[in-house]
Amino acid sequence: MAELGLALGGGGARGLAHIGVLKVLEKEKIKIQAITGCSMGAIVGGLYAYFGSAQKVEDFIRDILHSPKIKELGLEELSENGSVDKSFFEQFFDFVDVRLKAIKSLSRLSYFDQKTTDKIFSFIPDVPIEELPIPISAIATDLVTGAEVNFTTGSLRKVIQASAAVPGIFPPVKIEEYLLVDGSASESVPAGKVKEIGADRVLAVNVSRDIKIFTEPSNLIEILFRSEDITSYQLSQIRLKEADLVVTPKVRDLSWVDFDKIDYLVAAGKIAALEHIEEIRALANRNAYLLEMEQFLKRLKGII
Repeated sequence: MAELGLALGGGGARGLAHIGVLKVLEKEKIKIQAITGCSMGAIVGGLYAYFGSAQKVEDFIRDILHSPKIKELGLEELSENGSVDKSFFEQFFDFVDVRLKAIKSLSRLSYFDQKTTDKIFSFIPDVPIEELPIPISAIATDLVTGAEVNFTTGSLRKVIQASAAVPGIFPPVKIEEYLLVDGSASESVPAGKVKEIGADRVLAVNVSRDIKIFTEPSNLIEILFRSEDITSYQLSQIRLKEADLVVTPKVRDLSWVDFDKIDYLVAAGKIAALEHIEEIRALANRNAYLLEMEQFLKRLKGII
């Protein structure tokens, strides 16, 4: 039996393009049997497994983005001041004014304290993910061991909070013996992990940034930022090889905080999915034995 799994990558606001992809799959009656998400991919994927409708996910997120508790964070300032050529951390430090606030943050685990973080994530339904109609899992990274943790059980709210706990921005999340941060620290697009929850074929949606041409660094901070950029990019390329098909919405020129561009982002996801719709249909309907042979040859080629 064909079990099509969806791997939704992280990318902040760019991850809203996942909604557009889901809308097309619904319209084309292409059934998704499993979803694994990372960071924003975990948020969209988790909400989709909960609501069972891409439109309901979009409406829900729009309501959240216009809520007073989100507006209080002032993320629109970051969107206005940020450059798409800068990495996530470069834009963040511009936002908090690194000269003043980085020093104050040395005694803290994150920019947002626990109380504020809990308020931000309170909109996520607090339900057991193992009871949702669509099998769902979320990737987080254990700070203690460095291991990737693929959560298939537990509170949807808690697991998503762990998967989206951007290091330095939100505090680490304690679940069982793990101390967890954003899954993007280890899994940018969790193409391989969705097979752990039953999928035998994987459609990945990649919303990560392109790596930019870099001039010679002028200080150690630029070197650190560039190293983070390279690591993230190379990790994405490795993980994407585990997918049977990759859809890449044209959102890479947008910042991770461009939530006000939700119309464009959702539309970009729809366009990307429609451009690949015949390939998606073929993947969903491909004979399981033939697909297994293709996957074996793909792995063999990678080894050679």
